[in-house]
Amino acid sequence: MKKGIIGKKIGMTQIFTEAGKVIPVTVVEAGPCVIVQKKTDENDGYTALQLGYGDVSPKGVNKPKQGHFKKNDLPFKRHLREFRLESANEMNVGDILKADVFAEGDVIDVSGVSKGKGFQGAIKRHNVRSIKDSHGSGPTHRHAGSMGANSSPSRIFKGKKLPGHMGAEKVTVQNLTVVKVDAENNLIAIRGAVPGPKGGVVCITSAVKA
Repeated sequence: MKKGIIGKKIGMTQIFTEAGKVIPVTVVEAGPCVIVQKKTDENDGYTALQLGYGDVSPKGVNKPKQGHFKKNDLPFKRHLREFRLESANEMNVGDILKADVFAEGDVIDVSGVSKGKGFQGAIKRHNVRSIKDSHGSGPTHRHAGSMGANSSPSRIFKGKKLPGHMGAEKVTVQNLTVVKVDAENNLIAIRGAVPGPKGGVVCITSAVKA
């Protein structure tokens, strides 16, 4: 059954098994999330749940969103995400989802916004090679090189590996494994690394089966 929850990346640590094996894990504070809205086939053409995560004061919520929460007398939440869950029909607005929706051994996908790297050159951004650093190469040894265009077509083709903004884009890491679930503290330990910085918001869903 497909499951989903919103969480916050806490950081990485290690878990030791009984056999003495070390497992690198990322700890995520998953939930508690409140169901803010329920999408149905009759009204919206599909079935989904909108979850809210992270308490926020009324100052941090604009008036349209305030009305969205007040409609069902719900607390204000900082982050809203929509999940198409198979069990959506069994849940109602106002229900709370916690970390225990997942169990040890579950295979999941984690989505988040990667760390922003700012403006970077072609070597760091695209892993292109540099030219030699000696014998008169001048200050151009880390430049992108020839553009390859002439009077026709008199432009640079889209997709060329050039310097530019790097990072700060949505990334999904697939087929990670839940190693441990601490339901009392709403923590999930996930084997491996997940995208984003510490404190970044991530969405955890059941892995898409091939």
